[in-house]
Amino acid sequence: MPIVTLDQLLRCFDLEPAGQDAYTGPNLEMPYYRIFGGQLLAQAVAVATRDTPGKQVKSLHCLFPREGDLQKPVTYRLLRPHDGRSFATRQITADQEGRVILSASVSLHVPEAGPEHQAPMPAVPAPDALAPADLSMLPFDTRIEDGIDLGVRDAGPADYRFWLRAKAALADDPALHQGLLAHATDLTLIGTALRPLSGLSQADSPDRIHTAVTSHTLWYHAPFRMDDWILLAQTSPRLGGSRAFGQGHAFHRDGSLVASFAQEAMVRLRA
Repeated sequence: MPIVTLDQLLRCFDLEPAGQDAYTGPNLEMPYYRIFGGQLLAQAVAVATRDTPGKQVKSLHCLFPREGDLQKPVTYRLLRPHDGRSFATRQITADQEGRVILSASVSLHVPEAGPEHQAPMPAVPAPDALAPADLSMLPFDTRIEDGIDLGVRDAGPADYRFWLRAKAALADDPALHQGLLAHATDLTLIGTALRPLSGLSQADSPDRIHTAVTSHTLWYHAPFRMDDWILLAQTSPRLGGSRAFGQGHAFHRDGSLVASFAQEAMVRLRA
C-alpha cells in the first residue's frame, strides 16, 4: 500500500491566503522527517495558476536549496515579472520561518492551436498486461515494466518505465492534473540513476547514501488527465561528482507526448 492516500494528496491543493501575494497549504502527511519535493512542485503549480486565470503552466523550473521540515507550515510568496495576453511568468518562493526551501520560476500560456509533431512513445506493454505495484508516495494505480524494483541492488540499465492512473475520477481542473503529474515525476529518478551500480540502490538511503533533489524542471506539452493512464519513461544518462542527472517523458496511453521533465540530485556516499 502507498504510504499516502489520494485524498491526502488532494488536500495539499487546498491553499489558503497568508497575506498579500502569499499562500499556505497543508503538508503531505507521511512517516518521514522532510517534505517530499513532489508536494512542493504540485503546490507551486497551484499557486501560479490561481494567480493567472485563463492560463495554464507550460514550464516549471525549481531549485531546492534546503530540505523542508514536515512539521512546519510552508508559505508560498509570489512575484509577477510578466503578464501578457498569451504568456505570463510567476516567481514563487516557499519558505519555513524565513528559510527558503523552494525557488520556482513558472511560465504560463493560454492554450492555442498550431503545427505539431512528436517522438513516438516507447514500446511498452499495456497497463492491463502488467501487475499492480506499490510506489510508496504515489497514491495511484501503478504498473511497472518488467516489474523492476528500484530497491534491488542488482545492476541494470539506467532506465525505468511505469504507468500510473488515479483510482478515482478527478475534477476537470487542468492545474490539478498538472500538479499531480509534477508530484509523480519527483519520486523515481534518483533510483533510476542508481540502477547501474551493483550493490547499491535507493533502499540504501539514508544509511549508506545521502540523497536530495537540487533542481527539477517540467515542460507541459498537451492536455491530459491523471485519472487516465499516463506512462512515465525515464532514463539517467549521467551519475558522477556526487550528482545524478535524470530525465523523462510522460505519454498518454494513446501515444501523445504530454510532458517532459529533468532532474538533478545530490547523491553522496556516507562514511
